[in-house]
Amino acid sequence: MRVLTVMTVGTLLLLAGCSEEAAKTESESLKDTVGSPNPAAVFCVESGGKLELVQEQKGAVGYCHLPDGSIVEEWTYFRANHPVN
Repeated sequence: MRVLTVMTVGTLLLLAGCSEEAAKTESESLKDTVGSPNPAAVFCVESGGKLELVQEQKGAVGYCHLPDGSIVEEWTYFRANHPVN
């Protein structure tokens, strides 16, 4: 009887620990996602470009001014250089 009680309590503690860790992981994951920079903007700057945000009729649009003088919408530039398989 005592062995059964010890095993039950141990199992419950183990499960409680696992669920708490999963909750922390989800919370931390959400925090990382919310605080993440725009990957297209980061890629523009890492490529030597300068980012310009322009307020247009449908909202703000980012344009990447590249070192060669060309100006490309940031997501168009990002997708052209990161093709989906």
